[in-house]
Order: sequence, then structure tokens, then C-alpha cells
Amino acid sequence: MRAEIHGATLELDESYLDADPKVVRERIREYERGNRTALDIEVRYPDTFTGRVMRVMTEIPYGETRTYGELAAELDTSPVAVGQACGRNPIPLVVPCHRVVGAGGRLVGFSAEGGVELKRRLLDGEAANRQAKLAAFE
Repeated sequence: MRAEIHGATLELDESYLDADPKVVRERIREYERGNRTALDIEVRYPDTFTGRVMRVMTEIPYGETRTYGELAAELDTSPVAVGQACGRNPIPLVVPCHRVVGAGGRLVGFSAEGGVELKRRLLDGEAANRQAKLAAFE
């Protein structure tokens, strides 16, 4: 299935999702508007290394990032292997591979249409929305 966000198109392999495409698209629109911090869509993870990486990526909180190296240490593998698995993520955004960055916070790689520029927009949007929510509680 295809879904639009920030002027780019995400290709999502719906065989990994337990949700109607209409619901997925609506939740992505809500996320884009800042009204949703989690898509809350049930995911069928593959029983592969990529699936293991996907599970770890889903644990990265909204508005935060982790490096390929940090995920690699958690999974006892190499940052390159984690990066390759991120590139194979069949459901970007649903499994937030955009929250995985290079050493020192460098924005490298994003397999969805829009590449690194879309990754930047997603992270900037999450950071701004998170700051606004925190400010509302002060």
C-alpha cells in the first residue's frame, strides 16, 4: 500500500500490518499533523535478523533517536548490519527506522521516497511536537 506524508510516498508492505489500509493512512495523517505520537498498528515481525532489528526500532520513543551503533550493541552485531536491516524495513514509519541515525546524530540513509530529507522532516516534526507537549505541562 502507498501512504503520503510530508509530500512523499511511503511504500508499506501491508502483509506485515494487521490493520485496514484506510486506518493506516488516517493514523499517518494524524501523526503528520502532530495529533498522534504512536500509530498503534499491530505488526507481524519476520522471524529474521531484520525482524529483530524492527522490534528494537519500535522501542525508540517518539521524538528520540538511537544510533546504528547503539542498536548494534543491543543486538550484538555490527552497525553496518543494523543499517542494512533498516534499509529492508518493509513498513517505514510504522516501524520507525527514521529514528535511527549515524554516529554523532548524522542523518544517513532512509529507504523511503524522500530519503534523508524526509527523515529530517519526520524527526523535526517529532521534536517540535514533543517540545510543544512538554511546554503545555509546564
